[in-house]
Amino acid sequence: MQKTCMKSCRLYSALICLLGIVACTPPSLAPRMPPPAMQMAAPADFPSAWYDAAAARGEALLRIDAVRSLVEIEVRRGGSMARFGHDHIVASRNVQGLVAPKAGRADLFVALDELTVDEPDLRLAAGLTTEPSAEAIAGTRRNMLDRVLESQRFPHALISVQQLNAGSLHVELNLHGVRRGWDIPARIDNGAEGMQVSGQLQFLQSEFGITPFSVLGGALQVQDALSLRFKVHAVKF
Repeated sequence: MQKTCMKSCRLYSALICLLGIVACTPPSLAPRMPPPAMQMAAPADFPSAWYDAAAARGEALLRIDAVRSLVEIEVRRGGSMARFGHDHIVASRNVQGLVAPKAGRADLFVALDELTVDEPDLRLAAGLTTEPSAEAIAGTRRNMLDRVLESQRFPHALISVQQLNAGSLHVELNLHGVRRGWDIPARIDNGAEGMQVSGQLQFLQSEFGITPFSVLGGALQVQDALSLRFKVHAVKF
């Protein structure tokens, strides 16, 4: 009985000491909040270290909600035989990335092999009236990934954003190994659970060293100019 009591006393004392150590741990030794997790691994040139440092400083970060975010690119036909072709809508429904509201900064990426082509609801919303066959859509996607974007060499598109003021952004797109930037108007809505940003921009494929797809000696081709629209939601974690 005495031995049992002594063991209990020693255990109690050890617990008291442990609690005292925990309670007296300096704040600087407390674990830092990691940045919010993304659904897929970020590419090597995504600025993960910057967000790690921001999280270590205690800055509030948001993550992109891929389910409620959408990037669309409108691709128009051209050439003397354009009437025999189709306009297309290319979309990403799996935008990933992080936002640092205090710094007015966001960095996003898109895996190119997850891009969709000609989702019926997006074609309807864009007012595209032609109806490409399933075979034509599959061929368009295959040519886009393999021959135009060269997605095996350049698997991601990266987008960096800096907020200039309440109604405009500086957006830089890193695509096909080339980086270009624009100042664009945008709608920025802040809420209790996060923020939503929407806007659009136009650019040329040739600005990124991309040759627009064409056949029949250019008689049927994709126009160089593309129109990109985005609506991105970022949420607390």
